[in-house]
This record gives sequence, C-alpha cells and structure tokens, in this order.
Amino acid sequence: MKFIRDFMDKIEPDKESRFLHTLWDGFDTFLYVPDHVTKKGTHIKDGMDLKRTMIHVVIAMQFAFLIGMYNIGHQHYFALGLFPDFFSGFGAKLLYGVLQYLPMIIVVHLVGLGIEFIFAANKGHAIEEGFLVSGFLIPLVMPPATPLWMVALATAFAVVIAKEAFGGTGMNIFNIALIARVFVFFAFPAEISGDEIWIAPDYSWLHKGFSAVASLFGSADFFSMSVPANLVDGYTGATPLSLASKGGWESVQAYSVTIQGEVYHPYEVSNLIFGNVPGSVGEGSKVGIIIGALFLVFTRIASWRIMLSMILGTMFMSILLNVINVSYSSEVTNVFISVPWYYQFAMGSMFFAMAFMATDPVTASGTNTGKWVYGFMIGVVGIIIRVLNPAYPEGWMLAILLLNVFAPLIDHVVLQQNIKRRLSRVKA
Repeated sequence: MKFIRDFMDKIEPDKESRFLHTLWDGFDTFLYVPDHVTKKGTHIKDGMDLKRTMIHVVIAMQFAFLIGMYNIGHQHYFALGLFPDFFSGFGAKLLYGVLQYLPMIIVVHLVGLGIEFIFAANKGHAIEEGFLVSGFLIPLVMPPATPLWMVALATAFAVVIAKEAFGGTGMNIFNIALIARVFVFFAFPAEISGDEIWIAPDYSWLHKGFSAVASLFGSADFFSMSVPANLVDGYTGATPLSLASKGGWESVQAYSVTIQGEVYHPYEVSNLIFGNVPGSVGEGSKVGIIIGALFLVFTRIASWRIMLSMILGTMFMSILLNVINVSYSSEVTNVFISVPWYYQFAMGSMFFAMAFMATDPVTASGTNTGKWVYGFMIGVVGIIIRVLNPAYPEGWMLAILLLNVFAPLIDHVVLQQNIKRRLSRVKA
C-alpha cells in the first residue's frame, strides 16, 4: 500500500496548523505504526503500539457486540408478540438491531472523538488512542433504547471529567465507560435502572421496503413480517435480577409470557447463558463474552489473574450467602441470598464486567499480587451490592469503580511488603 503512504505524506499539513495536523496525525497513526525509533539505549521496538493494543480489545468485543445487536431486535419483536423463537424473523431482527444500535455508536464516537480532538489540538499533541475502546464500551453498557442525547451527554461528561481532567489517556483513575453509565444511572435513573424494561419504537415500515426490494432477488422472506393490527408501542416486564430479589431463583424460572396462545419461559438457564434476555447490549451473551475474554488472555492484552480472581470472589461471596441462608433461614428475610451460587453467574453482567471493565490496565492494580486482591474484592463487593442492597439492580458497576479508587493503595501495600521482605533478607 505504498500509494496510501505516499498520499498521506503528500497531504500532511504544516505542524503550525494544530487542528489540521492533529486530525491528519490521527488518521496516519491509525493506518500505520509510527516510525519513531529509539536513538540511544537498549529498548526493543515492535509494531504493537497503543492503537494496536486497543484494537485487539475492540476485536474481542465483537462476539458480544454482534449477538447483543441481534438480541435487540429479538427482544423488541418478542415483546410485540412477533417471532418468539430466537432465530425466527432473523432478517427483521438483525435489521432492527442495526438501526437501533448504530446511531448510538455514531453519537458516542462523534462526541468522544470530537472532545479528544479539541483537547489534543489545544495541547499540540497527537490524538490519544484510549477512546478506541471506550467508544465501543459505552454503547455496550447502555440499554439499547437510551435516548441519544443522554448518551451524548454521558459521553461528554466521562471524557472531560473522568479522563481529560486527569491528564488524558493513561492518567485516569476511573474506567471511562463506567463513568458514562454511572452518569446516566444517577442523572436519569428511570431510563437505565429499575424493574421495568422497555423496547424502542418499531421500524416495520423499513422492513416492508426492504422486503419489496429483496423480492426482486427472490429473498423477500428474509425481511418480511406480518404486523398485527393491535401492534403496541412498547413493553414492560420484570428482569431476572428483580425477580430473584423478590422471589428467589424459583421466581426467575417460573416467570412466563404467553404469545399467540403459547407459553414461553424467557429466563431459562439456556437463554441467560446465550444472551436471549433483555438488558444492556453487551452483557447478554455469556458465550460471546467468554470467547472475547479468552482472546484477550491468549493475546496477553488482559490479565487472567484479575478475571480468575473475580470469579473466585464472586463464588466465595455467593457461597457464603447460601451458607447464611441455610444456617439462619428462619431469621433471613432476603430471598435473594437463597439463589444458588452458580446461578449468580448466569444472571446479569458479571462476565462482561470481568472481561472488559475490571481488566482495564489503567485503572486496575498493576502488581501481580495486587491483581489477585483487586479482582477478588470486585467479586465480593459486586455480589454484596447485588444481593444485599435493594437500591441497585446490579453491583458490578459500583464495585469496579470502588476498587478503581483502592487500586493504587493495593499496589502500594504490595510494594511495601516486597521491600520489607527484601530488607529482611539483606539484614539476615
């Protein structure tokens, strides 16, 4: 691709034109690894710069992203009594998911990258690469029908307050995507939390148009759909976590919906694992998330210590609550603690938080021992908030942000203990 390299060199603006050169540099370093070399010393240079590292994380998200985007369409039509089977109406569901989710991705990137560009140009620096991951994570942690103006406001708040105010990429102490979600969570709680879920507006008119075009190629059935006369505008229903908090695991499994005379149990274990449930876009498919997590582990992008210790922390706290429930069943009024510990992994966003949030190298602990403590405590605190605090439907967002604060302290304690051990050996 020498002609592309020559073209980029030819259109490079003068460095005195800060805004133009910053914009050019962003595209140039996205296409090519910077050709800076170390003139002195023994440093080894390879092609794995920060942008390439971030792109690996984006690739790992695609498994959860694609399933989640399709699930948007499935949940919409399931709520309306159409295509109740997961793979029925595949084309209509996929089209709906794209139409509903793509604007959110565009808004997040326009707002986030726009702010990054302004700060970079004012500082005379290159555009920082950290938003490559945050730009995909923010839409993944939002409910699919969150109003776009809320998404834009949350993105701007997260980038300015949680990132640029601390100095930019690599300097923030909080996870950027979680700050965006926590902003919406507390500023607009009705739109992102509670027992009710709601499905976005219908795009059936688009399906009719696509069906007409597809009929010319003999594939009209892919997008076609029959819309009932009594089509409703939305849907509300209990989430698995809200059901578990009120009636335990039996309530989750007993929950049913009747569609066209047939009874469906939307929260069967298989649906919870494969992502056939309502919720934020990225949290549904445990299979897709685990595939992405394994990709990050084998490419050494994310820490397996944090992932494994978070699983152990979740398991420990869940089993402890089960033991308390058995030992003091007559005195315990919270039925949520009776949920078998292994089903805590099936519900909610634990695996998504483990793979893509807790492992953020900037905000997590940096020492190996610290990573074990950091991940374990996220698992413990996350279950405590989920099960014992009725004000929050899930605990991982607050647990990770809390441990983000304590990560430097954990590393400090680990380093001080290492220093003491080495000094004791010297004295001996």
